[in-house]
Amino acid sequence: MGRRKEFIGKVIANKMQKTCIVRIERLGKHPKYMRVVKKYVSFKVHDEKNTAQVGDLVKIEETRPLSKDKRFRLLGVVKKVALPQIELKDDNP
Repeated sequence: MGRRKEFIGKVIANKMQKTCIVRIERLGKHPKYMRVVKKYVSFKVHDEKNTAQVGDLVKIEETRPLSKDKRFRLLGVVKKVALPQIELKDDNP
């Protein structure tokens, strides 16, 4: 038996319950111009505890079909995104 595929990608959406969308980036040659270009593919990933946030770098693994589109599950968050701190200004002198 073969091993399950594992990828590291970036979370681009997490609006659904227990599901996030992860984009995987890879480099490939353009068939005509032979220039190296970035190619992307997006997967719906099962996130049981809703831990992944938009911008996080996550590790995913192939699994049995969980729904019509979900074929991957979240193994863990590799790098959390740092959210910018918003300062509230008091306009009254």
